[in-house]
Amino acid sequence: MTRNRIKQALAALALVGLAAPAAAQGLSPAEVARLGNDLTPLGAIRAGNEAGTIPEWTGGIRSAAEAGFPDFQSGGHHPDPFADDKPLFRITAANMDEYADILTEGHKAMFRAYPEYFMEVYPTRRSAAVPERIYDATKRIAPNMRLIEGGNGFSGGAEGIPFPVPQNGLEAIWNHIVRYRTDSARRTIGQAPVTRDGNYTMVMFTDEYLGAYGLEGAKEEELDNVIVYFKQTVTAPARLAGEVLLVHETLNQAKENRKAWLYNPGQRRVRRAPNVAHDNPRTASDGLATSDQLDIFNGSPERYNWELVGRKEMLIPYNSYKLHSNKLKYDDILKPLHINQAHARYELHRVWVVDATVKEGTRHVYKRRTFYIDEDSWQAMVVDCYDNRDQIWRVQEAHSINYYDVPSFWTTLELTMDLQSGRYLAIGLNNEEPVTYDFSPNYTPEDFAPAILRRSGVR
Repeated sequence: MTRNRIKQALAALALVGLAAPAAAQGLSPAEVARLGNDLTPLGAIRAGNEAGTIPEWTGGIRSAAEAGFPDFQSGGHHPDPFADDKPLFRITAANMDEYADILTEGHKAMFRAYPEYFMEVYPTRRSAAVPERIYDATKRIAPNMRLIEGGNGFSGGAEGIPFPVPQNGLEAIWNHIVRYRTDSARRTIGQAPVTRDGNYTMVMFTDEYLGAYGLEGAKEEELDNVIVYFKQTVTAPARLAGEVLLVHETLNQAKENRKAWLYNPGQRRVRRAPNVAHDNPRTASDGLATSDQLDIFNGSPERYNWELVGRKEMLIPYNSYKLHSNKLKYDDILKPLHINQAHARYELHRVWVVDATVKEGTRHVYKRRTFYIDEDSWQAMVVDCYDNRDQIWRVQEAHSINYYDVPSFWTTLELTMDLQSGRYLAIGLNNEEPVTYDFSPNYTPEDFAPAILRRSGVR
C-alpha cells in the first residue's frame, strides 16, 4: 500500500453509525428488508469502504471446500486459506501516530509501553460466515425482539442474532453474548499465565459447549431460560487436575442469574459457585483476568451503562490461522511482555464501538471498558480495560478464525495483557495438541446436569 493510499484510507475513516434512542420494539419492516440486501444477513454493511481498503462482504467462507481444503476433518488444525497473503505494512512505536485513527487506545498503550511491539497489517478478508439458517432466523425474529426492563436480558425469539441493527450498547453486547459459535463443541486448550520474564506453567482444559440458543428451531419458551451450557475440566497440571466448572448461562438474568457449580476432586463434592461471575478471578488465571472476560465478555451486563458510540474502521486481529497452526510450539508464541507478534495478523474492519462504564452504586475492578465488536460476526475483538484512575490497565484481544467446517467465526487465542505488571494471560492454545475444536459431539442439556458433575472429575 502506497503512502498516499494509506493517507486516503485514514482520511476516509469516520463514524458511520451513531447511537440512536433505545427501541421499545424490534425492527420495522423497512429495516428488516435491508437484511441480506445493502446490509448483510447479520446487519453489517455489505459494501466495502470508499478507500477500497475494506472489500465487499460476499458471503464469507461457508465450507472447508470453499476454503480450499475439501478433505479437512473437524478437530484438526485448520489450514490457512490466506497463507499467501503478505503484510501491507508494519506499525511500530516509531510510526504509530500515522495510524492513530485506526488504532484502539489499548493498542496505542501497548506501543507506548513496549517499544519493540509491532503490528503486521494484512489485506482485509471478510471471511466470517455462519449457517444459512442463522441468517434466516435473524430476519424472522428481528421484528419481535426487545430488551427486558433494565436490559438484563431480552425476549421475542431465539436462534438468530437478536438485534442486527442495534439501537443502543446493550443490544450490541447481547449480540456478542448470544452470537452463533456452533451447536456443540468439545475443545482441548491451554491457558498460560505468563510472567514478565516469559515463564509460565500451562494449565490444560477440556471444554464442552452446547449453544442452546442457536440450535436449529430453538424457541425462547423451550429454552428453560438457558442460552449456553458450558463445562470445563482441568486436566493439567496434576495439582489442579480433575477440577470441573459447570455453567448454565441464562437469557433473562433479571429472572434468574447464571447458575454455576464446581467439583473439587480433593473434597469429592459438588458445590454451587455464585462467585463465578463479574470481576471475580477466573479459574487458574493467576489473577490476570476476571470471570466475565472469558470469551472476551460473558454473563450479566447489569453492572455497566452501555453506550453505543458508533461504527468505525479499526485495526483488529483477524484470520489468525498462524496462531492456530500445529507448525508452532507454545514457546514460539509465548514471549516476555506479549506474544510473538510475528505470528499475529491484523486487518482493517468495521467494528461497533461500545463504551461500558460502571453504574453508580455498583462496583467492578474495571471502571470502564471499550469494546470493539466485529460487524460481520458480532465477535468482540478488542477491549480496552480502564482502572479506577481512568488509566488503561489491561488490553484484551480475540485472535479469531473462520472454523469453515461449521462455519463459525470464533476465537482461537484470547489474550488479556496487563500493562501495569508486564504480565499477560493467553487461553486457547492448542498448537501442540492432536485435537483442537471438535464440532461433532451431539450434546443435550442432560449432559450438563449438575447430578453428573462428579463423574466428570478425575485425578
